[in-house]
Amino acid sequence: MPCLNEIQSLPHCIANAKEAAHRIEAQYGLVCEIVIADNGSTDGSQAYATAQGARVVPVPRRGYGAALIGGCEGGYGRYLLMGDADGSYDFTDGVAMIGRLIAGADLCMGSRFAGGIAKGAMPWKNRYIGNPVLTGILNLFFRSGIEDAHCGIRAITKAAFLECGLTSTGMEFASEMVVKASLRGLKIDQTPATLSPDLRDRAPHLRPWRDGWRHLRFLLMLSPTWVFGVPALLTMLLALGVLGLGVGYAMGWVAGPRIIGPGWTVLAGFLLTIGHFAGIMAMATHFYGVRTGFRNLNNWFGRLSPVLTLEHALVAGLGLVLFSGVSLAVIGFQWHRGGYLPLPSVLPLVIASAAGAIGVQTALGGFLLAIIAGHDAAFVPDDGTGGDQ
Repeated sequence: MPCLNEIQSLPHCIANAKEAAHRIEAQYGLVCEIVIADNGSTDGSQAYATAQGARVVPVPRRGYGAALIGGCEGGYGRYLLMGDADGSYDFTDGVAMIGRLIAGADLCMGSRFAGGIAKGAMPWKNRYIGNPVLTGILNLFFRSGIEDAHCGIRAITKAAFLECGLTSTGMEFASEMVVKASLRGLKIDQTPATLSPDLRDRAPHLRPWRDGWRHLRFLLMLSPTWVFGVPALLTMLLALGVLGLGVGYAMGWVAGPRIIGPGWTVLAGFLLTIGHFAGIMAMATHFYGVRTGFRNLNNWFGRLSPVLTLEHALVAGLGLVLFSGVSLAVIGFQWHRGGYLPLPSVLPLVIASAAGAIGVQTALGGFLLAIIAGHDAAFVPDDGTGGDQ
């Protein structure tokens, strides 16, 4: 239990945890300990917990996530069951979670939407907006397949906890655990959990808008596919479509009225350039995640690994720069021959300029990827997993 001045609710929570521990021992033959991860309480919570037979683990670094990380690291057990110390969760709901871990799950989440939310236990904006939206985004980005990503009662094996390498100190810890378990291909299960009004007479530590944004930004930071990859693909396809239609008009391949003018052509060059840049960022952040151990290598990158090297990036980049330089020289010569009058079409100039910009980005991006690869010319890290995240 993470604890910061919870003397008012701690008696109920420790008694409830003892009941859960008795049931776990009776059903599964496991001996339990109660760990209070104290975040610097000044109301006597530590002394009370110790007197009740709980073990207090001091966690100097402040924050909900920091307290849980400190408590889990200090726990001696093979299985870790965690829940808030405000009386809102029933630790006996965790008995079934331990059963799921014993059966082979690495992480078992509680679902308050399946177990029931008492009146007044959750603000309407959290229940009908925040939790469904953030859980939906998490499932879309990481295919976790869970109903309630932010349920405060959950169980995880100690081995899985250590494998995930959790670092978030704030409320986004709840999302980080699910996200990293999904990225590592761990088995995630879920059971119903109930939520009751907390027993405190003060405001909760949760700040819905601030913590909601922290959850969202964390999901975005851990999903290079959706932050960089999808926008890159869409913008480049749109740009190539516009430029292709412009070429079709110029070559007489497309009949009918022209709907693509100079303005759209310039916009297409811009979209193509930033789409390519976003693609490099998608690769860089994906490879960084593989290198740091919290995601598996995408199968497509594994298949393309022979060509994803610094040398190939430099050859492609310099080739595009050369093409751009020659094209711009030809365009300049034609402009000179025409008496320096305005160009009849901006399409060749846009294509040549975009090719030069993309060539420079490819060469510089190659060095960026090589640096991320540990100063290795081969961009693709070998994580030995062959995953598809």
